Amino acid sequence: MAWYAYCIGEKLAFPELARHRKPVPLESVVGVSGNQVFLYPASDLAVVVSEHNPADNLNQKAGVDHARVIADCFQHSTVLPFRFGTVFNDDEALRKSIRSNQRQFQGNIEKLRGKTEMHLKIFVDDCCTQSLDRQVHAADAVGREYLSNLRETASRTRERQTRARAVSFQMHRLFMPLDEEVSCRLTESGKMVLDIAHLIDTKYVERYQNKFSSTSSMMRECHMQLSGPWPPYHFVHRLTRPQHTPAQPGHRSADVPAPASRTDIPAVAMA
Repeated sequence: MAWYAYCIGEKLAFPELARHRKPVPLESVVGVSGNQVFLYPASDLAVVVSEHNPADNLNQKAGVDHARVIADCFQHSTVLPFRFGTVFNDDEALRKSIRSNQRQFQGNIEKLRGKTEMHLKIFVDDCCTQSLDRQVHAADAVGREYLSNLRETASRTRERQTRARAVSFQMHRLFMPLDEEVSCRLTESGKMVLDIAHLIDTKYVERYQNKFSSTSSMMRECHMQLSGPWPPYHFVHRLTRPQHTPAQPGHRSADVPAPASRTDIPAVAMA
C-alpha cells in the first residue's frame, strides 16, 4: 500500500498512539482525495499519512488539503512538513526513510519546538521605473548600444537589490525574528515584492501582530500584508531526502517544502 505523507510530528503529542504500534486514524481529519488520515508510529516520531492511489489527481484542491492537514497537526505538535506530492511506495519505504534519518528529524523537531512562522509580503515601488522604456528595446540593440544596455541593466539590478536589502534590514530590526528567509521579485505592474518569512516564539505571536499594525501605519511608502502563524515551512533545513516516488509526473517530491520560485531579482540574503 502506498502512503501519501503530510508531515512528521512528535509521538507524545498524539495520545492515540500511546498503546498502538500500527497506524491509527486521526479522527475528524480528512486528507487528500477525501482519504482518512492516519498517525504512523515510528519510534518517538509520528508520521502523518493517508492511503494513496497513484491514479488520484493531485490538483490545486489537493494542495489546499495537504496544507490544511499540516495546519491541523501543528495545533498539537511541532511538525516537519513534507513537500506536496510526497509518496512512499509501501510500509517498508516509509519505515526505512524514518529510521535512516531519525536523528536528523528529531534534531529539527527540537530546534523548532515552540516556534512558528510569520509571513510578510511587502510591495515597494520599483526605484528604476524610469528606465523601463529602454529596457523594452534592449533585445534590438547592437554594438555599443547593446553593451550600454547591459551596463544599465546591471546597474538597475544593483539598485533594486540595495533597496530590497534596506527594507529587509529594516524589517529585521523592527521584528527581531529568531531566523528569517527573504526573497524578492518584480511584478508586471512595476512593483518590487519582498517575501519575508520570520521564525518566532509561538508565545509572541500577538506581540508580532501588534508590531505589524504599528509598522504598516508608519511605512506609508510600502504596502504590507501579514499571514500566519504557520508551521515553520521555510525553516526545515538539511533533512535527508527520503526514498520515495513522486505521486504523479510533474510534481517535485522532496522531504521538505520549498519556497515558491522567485525570478528577476536574486534572493536577498540576510545574515
